[in-house]
Amino acid sequence: MGDYVVKVEEGRPAADGKPAAGPAYRCIYAKDGLMEIPPAINSPWDFFSESVKKFPKNQMLGRRQVKDGKAGGYSWLTYQQVYDTTITIGSAMRRRGINPGDKCGIYGVNCPEWIMAMEACNSQAITYVPLYDSLGANAVEFIINHAQVSIAFVHESKFPAVLTCLSKCVSNLKTIVSFGNVSDKQKEAAEDLGVTCFSWEEFALLGNSDGDLPPKKKTDTLTIMYTSGTTGEPKGVILSNGAFMSEVMSMDQLLRETDKAGTEEDVYFSFLPLAHIFDQIIETYCIYSGSSIGFWQGDIRFLIEDLVVLKPTMFCGVPRVFDRIYTGIMDKISAGGSLKKSLFQIAYNYKLRNLEKGLKQEEASPLLDKLVFDKIRQGFGGRVRLILSGAAPLPKHIEEFLRVTCCCVLSQGYGLTESCGGCFTSIANVFPMIGTVGVPMTTIEARLESVPEMGYDALSAVPRGEICLRGNTLFSGYHKRQDLTNEVLVDGWFHTGDVGEWQPNGAMKIIDRKKNIFKLSQGEYVAVESLESTYSQCSLITSIWVYGNSFESFLVAVVVPERKAIEDWAVNSEEKGDFTLLCNSPKARKYILDELNKTAKQHNLRGFEMLKAVSLEPIPFDIDRDLITPTFKLKRPQLLKHYKNCIDQLYIEAKGTKT
Repeated sequence: MGDYVVKVEEGRPAADGKPAAGPAYRCIYAKDGLMEIPPAINSPWDFFSESVKKFPKNQMLGRRQVKDGKAGGYSWLTYQQVYDTTITIGSAMRRRGINPGDKCGIYGVNCPEWIMAMEACNSQAITYVPLYDSLGANAVEFIINHAQVSIAFVHESKFPAVLTCLSKCVSNLKTIVSFGNVSDKQKEAAEDLGVTCFSWEEFALLGNSDGDLPPKKKTDTLTIMYTSGTTGEPKGVILSNGAFMSEVMSMDQLLRETDKAGTEEDVYFSFLPLAHIFDQIIETYCIYSGSSIGFWQGDIRFLIEDLVVLKPTMFCGVPRVFDRIYTGIMDKISAGGSLKKSLFQIAYNYKLRNLEKGLKQEEASPLLDKLVFDKIRQGFGGRVRLILSGAAPLPKHIEEFLRVTCCCVLSQGYGLTESCGGCFTSIANVFPMIGTVGVPMTTIEARLESVPEMGYDALSAVPRGEICLRGNTLFSGYHKRQDLTNEVLVDGWFHTGDVGEWQPNGAMKIIDRKKNIFKLSQGEYVAVESLESTYSQCSLITSIWVYGNSFESFLVAVVVPERKAIEDWAVNSEEKGDFTLLCNSPKARKYILDELNKTAKQHNLRGFEMLKAVSLEPIPFDIDRDLITPTFKLKRPQLLKHYKNCIDQLYIEAKGTKT
């Protein structure tokens, strides 16, 4: 396999009820052993305090100054200034009775205070727990109680949300600190519940700058990061100092080997949420490198303006952001007339061919970079040298476009909170890795495990299977959920739930998700997510949840129909009533069922994959009823609970009219 990985362990056939597993591989840059952290470094606090010694006057954290409602340039705090504030805030936490190992919540959009609160926790070996509300209405309250958060740093804009759930959190939470100010009314509301509130300035006055910092160990818990589960409550992913630092240093090693490591000259644009692992690792890497971090204003409308004012050298995004940028540029090119458009296309194809031949980014077409592509580069501020994409697969046409037009290195990675962020990354300037997530990082080993019920074989000529990981950047388990930990950590291998395919060059391509599979009573396996995506191609529906009880031999579904489709049908069939009433009409249900099964036949679904009965739901599945995750994945256990009576009824009906 490939130029970029080495085999470290042979595969094994299926045995004792365990599926077959392919060989284990390591990145070529870790061929003699996984990367180790130097013995003297015990916590990310060491990264920060070292950078303060090396670059005390370097700009560290910046935000735009807003005057009379207008944002001006960035104003900066130096490494030394941030250090002094952090030490004081850490000391104030100790004064409030927060001790090493206790839990501190951080809640709000990215800003200098977020990082200072995080580093204050690191200084005192206090575990920080990011809070974020996109996990659903009760998530903040759930996390505070589940992690036993005793102090929380909160952005002014999030204060009302915390006060709303405060009465249910008071058994643990005793102190709230605002990133900015706090009104007397808010203070009173909290104090009535026995919770003390401080503005950022007031809290800093409690602390001082002397006093020893507690010792830290690599095995200490640095943070507990909650992720949205498609089943039940959010899961708290425990990450140790060692795992987190390994991830940061592996990033440094790979950039050093293949491109250029971060330095004190670099500037990073912070807008991806710090509550997620991706941005936290990158910002910690910036701190490790002595780089500057400039924050966006927190308003999507001004994102591009912030970017242009900051002129960063490093930019991290997710596919949705890159898609917006791509569409914006393409619209501009189209609007420029046909001559401009064809000149752009000629330049694009010329540079693409050179990249495909193996020329490096800066060698592929320096002249065209200046004449044609510089305008696109200016859209990112004009200084970007490194673009990273993560969180979801980047569509191939967008990845190719960015590699050709942005005049910088682009790397796509893949990772999970459980792997402390990136566990695979494409190597700088290796063009054939386009469309893949690259090779394992230098801290982990990877292998594929067969998924026989989905037809994926890890031992075939084209190895495919569930991606499994082992190494130094894995999580320590799910907080208070050993049962869930045991499900995914088996024999030292973490099972990601994603299905990958090794490419001949050693890169990994993500091809599928290990689906929610269940068995029907006749023993047939049903991969329900792929069925749902087939049925979703029927233009009469907006969403569908397919369900199969393993004691029954057929499938039923709850469907959210397209309002207009049902209303048009009603006019043609002379059915009366509003949308909700029509959804209850047996004739409307039969109409949608027939149309769905027509779609199924067009896609050659098998008999047992057809639907025997459907219920029409006028209200779309939503987060408020806890039926979907923030990324619109269906929460199956919750759907079943919510529609239990409806499903029972569908089975009774369908059996009464056996087809």
